[in-house]
Amino acid sequence: MATTTQNDLDQLCINTIRTLSLDAIQKANSGHPGLPLGMAPSAYVIWTKFLRHDPKAPKWFGRDRFVLSAGHGSMLLYSLLYLTGYDLSLDDIKAFRQLHSKTPGHPESNLTAGVEVTTGPLGQGFANGVGMGIAAKHLAARFNKRGFPVVDSTIYCICSDGDLMEGVSYEAASLAGHLQLSNLVYLYDDNQVTIDGSTDLAFTEDRTKRFEALGWHVDEVKDGNDVKEIEAAIKRVQKVKDKPKLIRVHSIIGYGMPSAGTNKAHSDAPGEAAVRETKRNLGWPENRKFYVPKEALAHFRKAVKDGAARQKEWNKLVARYEKEYKDAGREFREARSGILPEGWEKALPSFDNVESKATRAYSGEVINALADKIPTMLGGSGDLTPSNNTYIKSSANFEPGRFGNRNIHYGIREHGMGAVMNGAAYFGGTIPFGGTFLTFSDYMRPAIRLAALADIHTIFVFTHDSIGLGEDGPTHQSVEHLAALRAIPNLALIRPADAHEVREAWRAALKRTEGPTAFALSRQKVAVIDRKANADARGLHKGGYILAEASSKTGKAAAPKLILIATGSEVGLAMEARERLQADGVPTRVVSMPCFEFFDAQPAAYRESVLPKKVAARLSIEAGVSLGWAKYVGDKGASLAVDRFGESAPGDEAFRDYGFTVENAVKLAKALL
Repeated sequence: MATTTQNDLDQLCINTIRTLSLDAIQKANSGHPGLPLGMAPSAYVIWTKFLRHDPKAPKWFGRDRFVLSAGHGSMLLYSLLYLTGYDLSLDDIKAFRQLHSKTPGHPESNLTAGVEVTTGPLGQGFANGVGMGIAAKHLAARFNKRGFPVVDSTIYCICSDGDLMEGVSYEAASLAGHLQLSNLVYLYDDNQVTIDGSTDLAFTEDRTKRFEALGWHVDEVKDGNDVKEIEAAIKRVQKVKDKPKLIRVHSIIGYGMPSAGTNKAHSDAPGEAAVRETKRNLGWPENRKFYVPKEALAHFRKAVKDGAARQKEWNKLVARYEKEYKDAGREFREARSGILPEGWEKALPSFDNVESKATRAYSGEVINALADKIPTMLGGSGDLTPSNNTYIKSSANFEPGRFGNRNIHYGIREHGMGAVMNGAAYFGGTIPFGGTFLTFSDYMRPAIRLAALADIHTIFVFTHDSIGLGEDGPTHQSVEHLAALRAIPNLALIRPADAHEVREAWRAALKRTEGPTAFALSRQKVAVIDRKANADARGLHKGGYILAEASSKTGKAAAPKLILIATGSEVGLAMEARERLQADGVPTRVVSMPCFEFFDAQPAAYRESVLPKKVAARLSIEAGVSLGWAKYVGDKGASLAVDRFGESAPGDEAFRDYGFTVENAVKLAKALL
């Protein structure tokens, strides 16, 4: 009986990945076979020879991370997850791209065990990996002691030509090179082909020189099918200790397919005849679908035993660490679990006798009141730190050799910042927050959307929230951005009205671990609301609440004839308008509505108590587009809004010119009666 050599076994395993992927794509009659067939050897080497992971404990903190940035090639990842023993069955593979399956068209981290990040929009996974590298470096600097490398993760990534063309990957790569993130090992699928055809159509730069210029170490694999060459390249780059690493793997897209090496191999099911021919070319049984040789499966499933052993060894290391370093051990355990330190809410500022400031200033005070109590907070800004007020004063800058610090200078890279923050959240152990102007949320919208889709705990601090920012003019004045962000499912957008609502906004964001939170904070000063005479700001946690109840001229309680609904700096305007209206005999309720998402999640009875149907006269007041307010003001209500672009002028003048005055608010309100 002939013996199987390691080379034969390697090839058998690689072709198992290829044909399993191909059969799933053909059964679904859609998908992208090119990458799984072309990069199967590289993925096989990473997963069987380098990646530290435990298929039965996919969230084991001590693991390495694998990112498939080229998420369209998702069957490559699903094949590996099934073969190595994750909670993914062969039936799940057969259900590829079907309704409610665990194998959707692009990988989703909150759906499939073993999928580290949600990818598909190209470049996002590349940048997520950079965020993971930052989190790993930070936690290692904070917790590792001599002889106790409790955080020692490598971030492996497979990326494509498309990933490298996207601007977000350039932003992230530039930051990674600057920070010397040596824990990144990226394998670039350099197959020279995109959907349109040859990469020469649009992508002719020298990628090696580009990444070297960005501060990366670049290696090369000339034959993407040569397992030994791939393994040797990874071993070589692992010796580089001061740079992130990119390995250019010259692969053949759709290897084995009749259309291999062409754009026809990139996407779409190849057809039954082409599947049979591909299997023939690979020396595979032509008519056996979803065939997994026992020898190959046994080899892959070694990952279960090996992973359990690695995790056991790591757990012993951590147990000794906790015994020797009790405080650090406790903090490391808290960081891994995501549990906030006991008593952290007591550190929130009370804002007694507060003076009128911009909500961005109050936010900065909250950050610095909490930062020492919650050491997992990892802050930053897109080169607007003094404007965003996101700097943790008790720390310093996160830099090469100073990874224990907590202030990341992302540079003018908003999209990269958003995706990198997401990567840190995916890694765990930190609560990333980062700031820029609200207008520039447009630059990072794909990252915000993916954070919401993936249910991750990222906090976006957007300042300069309206025409109130003033002289910078309409290019910087947010008008449509509140509505645009509110349109993203599972994103909680909070626009606080005063210091107390800012405090509660941070309380809510830190507790809300099931998705991202965004703040819309002002440059303009906001009113000081007397919280003893009016409602407690904890009403923010319900999204909308009665801030000031209606009363008669004599000050006695009265049923409201009119409701003013406002957010942010316009709540102060609503309160002034209420005084004028009540003096004129119109009992008026003011509702502060800092978060649509929270309010819409409340029981119908609560929502009715705040906005009773019998009170049809309702005016919303917000310095943004009116889109979205109809569901609150109803058919008989109106909106004082900004349904055109802003103007370059001092903020208070811009507000007056756009009708945000007490006189105009009262006029519009009375017209509803």
